[in-house]
Amino acid sequence: MSICGEFFCDEFKIAGKDLISCSAFLVEKFWFEKNFTILYPKLSVPVVLKWGIDRNKFPSKLFHGRKQYRCDLHYPTMLGNHNITISTYTCACASGYKGNPYLPQLHGCQGISTSLGALFLIIGGWWSYKVIKKRKRMKQREKFFQRNGGLLLQQQLSMAEANVENTKLFNQKELEMATNYFHVNRILGQGGQGTVYKGMLADGRIVAIKKAKVMDEGKLKEFIDEVVILSGINHRNMVKLLGCCLETEVPLLVYEYVPNGTLFQYLSDQNEEFPLTWDMHLRIAAEVAGALFYLHSVASSPIYHRDIKSLNILLDGKHIAKIADFGISRSIAIDQTHLSTLVHGTFGYIDPEYFRSGQSTEKSDVYSFGVVLAVLLTGEKAVSSTRSPATKSLASYIISSMEENILFDILGNKVLKEAKKAEIVLVADLVKRCLYWNGRNRPTMKEVTMELEAIQMSRNASNLEQDYNEEVEFVRSEVYIQSCDTSK
Repeated sequence: MSICGEFFCDEFKIAGKDLISCSAFLVEKFWFEKNFTILYPKLSVPVVLKWGIDRNKFPSKLFHGRKQYRCDLHYPTMLGNHNITISTYTCACASGYKGNPYLPQLHGCQGISTSLGALFLIIGGWWSYKVIKKRKRMKQREKFFQRNGGLLLQQQLSMAEANVENTKLFNQKELEMATNYFHVNRILGQGGQGTVYKGMLADGRIVAIKKAKVMDEGKLKEFIDEVVILSGINHRNMVKLLGCCLETEVPLLVYEYVPNGTLFQYLSDQNEEFPLTWDMHLRIAAEVAGALFYLHSVASSPIYHRDIKSLNILLDGKHIAKIADFGISRSIAIDQTHLSTLVHGTFGYIDPEYFRSGQSTEKSDVYSFGVVLAVLLTGEKAVSSTRSPATKSLASYIISSMEENILFDILGNKVLKEAKKAEIVLVADLVKRCLYWNGRNRPTMKEVTMELEAIQMSRNASNLEQDYNEEVEFVRSEVYIQSCDTSK
């Protein structure tokens, strides 16, 4: 297919004068004959360009009998003064069709209604796919919700006391949005029970979302019962459980976010910007002990943590201690062995009696707390390969040091510098009693709390007395100086 067009300029006269040179230009014929009398330097004229497909080269077979094309034959046209004439065709899409009429082999003109129909078909198919996929997700969420005890939890919460009314059943979508679909950059920590993510809810609250690894369906009722119990706990030294999501394969637990990391990090890194003083060591120990006493004796039913350690003690913006991962972790774990042999905990903190029997009691938490207290006293890790095999665990290390009367040799410089000898002895004796192998000989968390608070009160009173004496001495010095000046 080709398009032909040639333009020629003939010699002519303007105003009775012969033109020396001739210019070639395109101009509408009738306008030229009527208006053109003199050549202006900046003359603008209308131009008409006609073109078509050479009749001899026109592929008529492609267009014959096809209603979507409209082709017109034009009369022979003379090209310049060469006496060459050709007949041409021009084509367009018929009414109701659109496209390029000169490309019939590449779909050319197509019906508008057909295109719209195809478009609507595609949109309809996509919408149907989205609807089906959404319904499938909804059914899956409903399945997980029922399997994870959602109906039972709703019933329990409706029957519970008013202090659990703020406990929320979160949906999967809002927790996915809060954590950027559980992006790896949102991970706060990982452990044997699951992964904890940092998230921001729609109302702007920062939360910690724990995603468990697996769920033991046989322990479902116990899990629901503990969610209800922990939802009703409102203790300043325990991380608050805000709610859970049961629409996922495994439950998601939503806790308040505690910003300043773990006690383990502070003791390991020796934070220079905010170092923990001996007074803070005593306060943190008393706060953790008080929280465990609350769980054991004050809560509506006893709750045993079973994994007390420095990693599970968090510090908030004011460096107040908060226990995390208490109680509920045992309901999320799954093991194919017999429950009597299932032992939870962290090596170095596990009660040896619990390890032997597989039965956890409140005294198991007392033992683990004794290890935490030993960590605060010595600055040592619960387990260290740098110590001898016999003293690899801190529990064995501190007890043997006390028996050999070399306790002060293993204490940190800060403790030796800031703590009084009597306070160290009292705390070390408490550690020793918490670490007794026979659980019945260990003190209760109530007794531990009372002893630590007594040490704190004694230290505070001593500090006040020291401050008073220093102030009195300062006043005496001022009076003496003034009297000397007066005598002069």
